[in-house]
Amino acid sequence: MPRGRPAFSPIRDNLVELVYYYGNGYGYELYKKYIEVFHKTTIRSIYYHLNKGVSLGVFKIDKVEQVEGNYSWGTGVRRVVFSLGPNANPKKDVRVLKRLKK
Repeated sequence: MPRGRPAFSPIRDNLVELVYYYGNGYGYELYKKYIEVFHKTTIRSIYYHLNKGVSLGVFKIDKVEQVEGNYSWGTGVRRVVFSLGPNANPKKDVRVLKRLKK
């Protein structure tokens, strides 16, 4: 058995299913959908698995957009839009689609 942490993650696999059915999206939007479908997780974990998935080729960054607004931390926010990458293998679980339609 190779040393180190395995590349497999159930949260990342769930995110692949979610992006497959929902389409591309940015981190917070995917977090809200993840909570609706799969229930508990943290937003920090979602961002970690999205960024780790980019390095593994599971996700790819479609675009980075600056959104202007009046936020508590300043006048703008950076949105990174993710989509499925070449190494994504969605299982095409119909249960995810049913929960998204609710």
